[in-house]
Amino acid sequence: MGELIVVRHGQTEWSLSGRHAGRTDVPLTEAGEAAAKALAPRLARRSLVAVFSSPLGRAMRTAELAELAGAEPEPDLVEWDYGGYEGLTSEQIQATRPGWDLWRDGVPPGDADHPGEQLRQVALRVDAVLNRIRPLLADGDVAVVAHGHLARVLTVRRLGLDASAGRMLGHPHPGTLGFLTTEHGRPVIAAWNVP
Repeated sequence: MGELIVVRHGQTEWSLSGRHAGRTDVPLTEAGEAAAKALAPRLARRSLVAVFSSPLGRAMRTAELAELAGAEPEPDLVEWDYGGYEGLTSEQIQATRPGWDLWRDGVPPGDADHPGEQLRQVALRVDAVLNRIRPLLADGDVAVVAHGHLARVLTVRRLGLDASAGRMLGHPHPGTLGFLTTEHGRPVIAAWNVP
């Protein structure tokens, strides 16, 4: 059984400043590009049978720089749509909504480009991706290039947990890897936040 390799896209100006970037396509910084390139040697040693990426530029560029040839754009890997909180930091949100927690409270609707998404909707998208990936793991490793919150939901759903358990994982740092393998036939996290 192959491993599911979760690649967090490289740093952007918004990830650096803590702004929520769901559907807004923010480009990689120079540091983000360097981190993505640094992933290439580690990923080159893997027997990848498939690579899927969020279609947003920051993820596709990370796949390109990490030399993940043939990365297939997968719309269901787009980041959580933060709706009315798009572009805001957690501190800005909590200034108007004290105690706000994305995992518990979700997001309000935004404009037409950012209608917002609740956790159950993100989980449904992730489950569709996992249903596509599971049979491929019989033949080798599969890499997905995605975003911070989406990667957390993907990981806990792969582990068979409720999507809300994503709050218990540390946020994957930009330009890092997570490795999900199996132990005694059950999915486990082998490593997380690997540069």
